Amino acid sequence: MDKIERYEMFELQLNGKEPVGSHVNVDCAAEFTNDEIKVTVKGFYSGNDEYKIRFMPQERGVWKYEVQSSNVEPICGEFECVGNTGNNHGSVEAKGMHFQYADGSTYIPFGTTAYAWTHQPAELVELTKHTLSQSPFNKIRMCVFPKSMVYNHNDPELYPFAKDAEGAWDVHRPDFAFWAYLENQLTALMEMGIEADLILFHPYDKWGFAKMSREENLTYLDYCARRLSSFQNVWWSLANEYDMVFNKTPEDWNAFGTFISQEDPYHHLLSVHNWLTVFDFKKPWVTH
Repeated sequence: MDKIERYEMFELQLNGKEPVGSHVNVDCAAEFTNDEIKVTVKGFYSGNDEYKIRFMPQERGVWKYEVQSSNVEPICGEFECVGNTGNNHGSVEAKGMHFQYADGSTYIPFGTTAYAWTHQPAELVELTKHTLSQSPFNKIRMCVFPKSMVYNHNDPELYPFAKDAEGAWDVHRPDFAFWAYLENQLTALMEMGIEADLILFHPYDKWGFAKMSREENLTYLDYCARRLSSFQNVWWSLANEYDMVFNKTPEDWNAFGTFISQEDPYHHLLSVHNWLTVFDFKKPWVTH
C-alpha cells in the first residue's frame, strides 16, 4: 500500500478523452473516506487526454478512494496516510489573533512581495528563488496574472488561457504549460518553507484579464481551486487593491470569496487587499 505523510499531496493521474466544450467544467471527482470522514475532491483536465485528482489528507490512517466520472473509467483504491515529519507542518491557519500551522506548530509570518516574479525570464525566476532560499522570508505575495506597472512592462512567455478565434481570452481553454509552470514554482516555495499568498486579481493590467466578466472569473477560479487547493502552502488573496479594479462590484467580490471558500476542500486562508476603501472583513468567508 502506498504511504504518504499527512498534509502531503496525493495525486491520481487518469487517462480519458478530451472533454467536449469546456476544459474547466469537467465531470471528474473522487470521494476519499477514512472511517467516518468523507471528502469529495474535484479533478481537472491537464491536457493530452489526461485528468488529475489531487488530495491533501488531514488525518492519519487508511484512506479509500473512488473515482466517478463520465470522462474517465471509474476506479477505486487506497493509501495510508502516516504522520508528518520534519518541516511538513501543513497549511497555515488563523487562530484568534495569530496564525499557526495545521499541526499546531507556531507560524509567525515574515513576508515579502514579488508580484510578477513567475512571469519573468527564466534566469530572473531562478535568481529570485536563489535569493529567497538565502533569505529569512517565510511568505511571499505573488500574482497569478501578469502585471504591468513601473519597472515591469514585459510580456510573459506564458499566459493562463488560450485565445479564441476573435482574439479574446478563452477561460474554458487553460494553457496547461502556464499552470504546470506555476505549480513548479509553488512547489519550489514549499520546499523552502515559504507560503504563497496568491493574488487572484489586480488592476495593473494591459492584457484584458481585469476586464473579464463575473462568469469568466468564476470559471477561472474554478480551475484555480481544482488545480491548486491541494498545495499546503497556498493562501488565497482575492485581489491586490481590489477597489482599483473598477469594473467589479462588491457583489462580485463576495461571489468570488464565497466560491473559493466553497470549492477549496481545505479552506486555505482567504482574504482581500484594498487601496483606499477598506473591505468588509465581516464576510463569513474571510479568514483574516
